[in-house]
Formats: sequence, structure tokens, C-alpha cells
Amino acid sequence: MSTYLTKEGMDKLKKELDHLKRVERPSISAQIAEARDKGDLSENAEYDAAKEAQGLLELKISKLEATLSDAVVIDESQLDKDKVLILSKVKLKNQANGMEFEYTLVPENEADLKAKKISVESPIGKGLLGKKVGDVAAIQVPNGIMNFEVLEIGR
Repeated sequence: MSTYLTKEGMDKLKKELDHLKRVERPSISAQIAEARDKGDLSENAEYDAAKEAQGLLELKISKLEATLSDAVVIDESQLDKDKVLILSKVKLKNQANGMEFEYTLVPENEADLKAKKISVESPIGKGLLGKKVGDVAAIQVPNGIMNFEVLEIGR
């Protein structure tokens, strides 16, 4: 199954993978060598911890490599600008209290609420997909149903 990413998300994952390979991997190798130099490995907690950290790092590297190998960068120019889709910047109005706010819908692995990026897999994201300006999305949230009017759609 493909992982959909923005160009920004793809670059971020590549940078993280590069850091893990060029900085973290040599650092752990050095820790293992240092612990090995301390003698008896059967009772060396530092060695065991470093080997475990190495295993976790290699697992993380292989998962990132798998994600990147299956990744598809989303071509924004091909997306319909009249409907809420992935990468849409949506201005909403909460019909209960009149508050307005903006979110950008992104792939799940790029969601960041502080940056106003919500996942298309989230309840709000799913509820907004396919809506047009003027539509009202009734979205099930933990404390009931909230109605959001779509005020603007941008990229």
C-alpha cells in the first residue's frame, strides 16, 4: 500500500533517514566498541543497552526506507480546487458558537495540530472530504455532533 506524502513530508523523512544513518548509526557503533573494550561482555550492561539501541535504530531505519520506497508525492496541480481534498486549506465556521478557524488537511503521518495540519483520517478530516464552499459538515466528535460550515477552500 502506498504512503501519500507532500513534497515537504518526503523531504523531512529523507532528512531524518540521512541523520539516522550518518549520525546515529556511527554513534551507536562507537558506544558498542567502547563497551566491548571494557571487558567481559556477559555482565556488561552498557554493551547490552548499546546493542538493544542498535537493534531499535536499525528497525527504525528499515521502516523509514520501506515508507520512502512506497511513497507517492501528491501533485497539488492535479487536485480539484472546488472540493475539500487532501492538501486543502479549509476555513471553517463552527455553527454552534460562530468561531472560525483554518486547517490544512494532510496525510496522517504529517498531521501537526500546532501547525494547524489535521489528518484526512481524523474525524474532522473525514467529515470535510468532498465538501464545497457553503456545505455544512456534521462531524461526530466525542461529545456529540458538531456542524462546521465550509467558508473557503484554498491550497
